[in-house]
Amino acid sequence: MVCREFLDLVRSNKQAGRPIGVFSICSAHPIVLEASMRHALSRKYLLVIEATSNQVNQFGGYTGMTPKGFVDYIKRLADRIGYPFDRILLGGDHLGPNLWKSETADSAMQKACVMIEHYVHAGFRKIHLDASMYCSDDKGDVNKPLDDRIVATRAAKLCQVAERAWENSGRIGEKPLYVVGTEVPIPGGMTTKHHVVEPTIPSAALETLRISQEVFVAHGLSEVWERVVGLVVQPGVEFGDHEVVSYDPVKAKDLHAALASYDSIVCEAHSTDYQPLSALGSLVKDHCCILKVGPWLTFAYREALFALESIEKELHRQYNFKRCSFLRENIERTMLENPGYWEGYYSKGPGLSFTLAYSYSDRIRYYWTHHTIEDSVRTLLHNLNSAVIPHSLLSQFFPAEYVEVGEGSLEAKAETLVIRHIQRVLDTYTQACGW
Repeated sequence: MVCREFLDLVRSNKQAGRPIGVFSICSAHPIVLEASMRHALSRKYLLVIEATSNQVNQFGGYTGMTPKGFVDYIKRLADRIGYPFDRILLGGDHLGPNLWKSETADSAMQKACVMIEHYVHAGFRKIHLDASMYCSDDKGDVNKPLDDRIVATRAAKLCQVAERAWENSGRIGEKPLYVVGTEVPIPGGMTTKHHVVEPTIPSAALETLRISQEVFVAHGLSEVWERVVGLVVQPGVEFGDHEVVSYDPVKAKDLHAALASYDSIVCEAHSTDYQPLSALGSLVKDHCCILKVGPWLTFAYREALFALESIEKELHRQYNFKRCSFLRENIERTMLENPGYWEGYYSKGPGLSFTLAYSYSDRIRYYWTHHTIEDSVRTLLHNLNSAVIPHSLLSQFFPAEYVEVGEGSLEAKAETLVIRHIQRVLDTYTQACGW
């Protein structure tokens, strides 16, 4: 009964004022998902995993997976790890016409409706209804938000499709829960230097909720509105290539005060990656208690692999490996030869090499499945598994894990070090969410 558990958790945050939150894993990377499942298994919290519309859709998305394919993929991972699949709440993020916004609204919405149907049939139960984008025949200033009533009407139509899909699937599983609202940071982080991020204007948030509820009721969705659990807002958080804008409770106090009258709806924050623990804790305390994290997890995966490559270079003098991984070098060459996933995000110039490797936006995450990089990772792990990693090198390149190895709670194996390094990010979120 993961939907009921999720609903109880987020509503207890608002109604009882308890500093309890929920975070969702927005990643399809198998090692990130394994780390998350193992972490949730040991810490015993509700695991929420989300797929975005550009990542997973009826045409395959950039992962090549349909909604059913993604669910089957999660099931296989859970079975291998021994994680109970029925303890995972699957969510669909930004489900709407965004992928087809270059088409007419009718055409884009038809495709969005099919996508929503596929998501619900596959077993996704946390649905973010996002119809905020202009389509090719929409009138108005594209530099300003699309009219709230148009957005709400399209969201209601998508919701009707989701409800019918649940009915037509034999009412298997719990009824879907919904998140509305669309004011989110740029997916993947800021593309320019921008040190000030303003929270959502309180009146705009209230208007979004007022109109959305009104339109849902007009579309016969009064009962469904009771299952709208969250509103996406911009609480004032963001990250760019090399900077993080941290949450400031003082700047967001008017926003949260305005939403206090909605005792059953909390806020959902996107792009909370890289926020300090204190900032994440303040978000949860201020009822912005559904936290999304994605790039930070693959960033941690990359950090761990780069650290392992540094260890590999040191040990090569002793072990004379048949061949070295040249991971960093192969990543950069592959990204330069295939710029599609970073070109619109990174500025070309003298600092490009550094940005490709270390940007918080972590565009590397789109390249891990490239055959050259996969081969480098396999070589790296093989080399280190054939060697003994001295504790002195752990102290140098994995200082936090070094302590746990010394205490006997962690094995000094390459894969184990990677998993634990990713889980340090999850430690931050579980602590912030009161688990």
